[in-house]
Amino acid sequence: MSDFIQTQRQNQINWRKTNISTAEWGFQNGGKYEHIIPKSKWIETVYLPIRNELTTYLVEKNIKEHTGVHNLMSSWVLSANLYFPVRSSEAFKKLMLQFLQEKISKDITELVDIQLEFAFEANSILHPSTLLGEMDGSRGSGQTSPDVAFLVKTKNGDGIVLTECKYSEHSFYPCSARTVKGREEKPDNPDPKRCLEVFTENGYKRICHQTVWGRKYWNNLSLSDSAQSKIKRCPASTGGYQLFRQQSLAEGIAQSGKYALVASTVAFDGRNNDLITCLKTTGIDDFQSGWSELWKGKALFKTWHHQDWVAFVRKNQKDNNCSDWLSYMNERYGY
Repeated sequence: MSDFIQTQRQNQINWRKTNISTAEWGFQNGGKYEHIIPKSKWIETVYLPIRNELTTYLVEKNIKEHTGVHNLMSSWVLSANLYFPVRSSEAFKKLMLQFLQEKISKDITELVDIQLEFAFEANSILHPSTLLGEMDGSRGSGQTSPDVAFLVKTKNGDGIVLTECKYSEHSFYPCSARTVKGREEKPDNPDPKRCLEVFTENGYKRICHQTVWGRKYWNNLSLSDSAQSKIKRCPASTGGYQLFRQQSLAEGIAQSGKYALVASTVAFDGRNNDLITCLKTTGIDDFQSGWSELWKGKALFKTWHHQDWVAFVRKNQKDNNCSDWLSYMNERYGY
């Protein structure tokens, strides 16, 4: 366990002593831990002013919160605490518009909406079932639903910023199809080691076991010329699976021509060095700069640190109208 994770876990344990109504340890992954609270108390981990709106939103949109929301290290809860206030607060909305203009594109002119666990409607050609071949999921479970989506307008038309949020995770996780424990609808991968070999051109698409499972991720993606000489294995294989899926989703949306701007982004804790270097064995020393170099296409790839957003609010708020949230983020996460 990294020093970063150990420090954050202890900080969350200290925070719970005065902010969670019970001292009872919660249960997760076969054991009880101090940084886990009882599942029935998970809403107490959410910033108080957004609790009612968030629970109503989840029901209305038929969104399943992540299974680990009672873990004080939950990146899903962190994401909600950081970005959900933008939905209903004009102060936060104005600040987020300026932040996106700075971090993503100066062409953004309006922030229209923010969605958690985003997916297009089931009858849309841009729904994950059609675009990615993910037939058995829903928002928040079993499909590529970016943690946060910012729906915007630009100088040239509509835009969408798809965002994966991370806190203490050490990677973007290995590909689920590198398994020898398949089932009838998802048969075993006969040779997972092939995913760790060097292929050129369409080699990874040709051997991809996700395709056997009906997934269309590689249909939307093409490796760049520089990627051909850089990567040492399939980009999704060992630490980039979530990045890979979101990149495919973003590129598929961009190729549809329905949006003038499409960005796949990652918002994460800037202290998390393990995440930054998680793709070294793939041939990428730092995903922040290296991931975008792998792909041809129309979709952008951008990153920011959660600390960047909080610092932006702290610097640009008017009349201290975000001071309560800033105090919470500082006390809870050290931002």
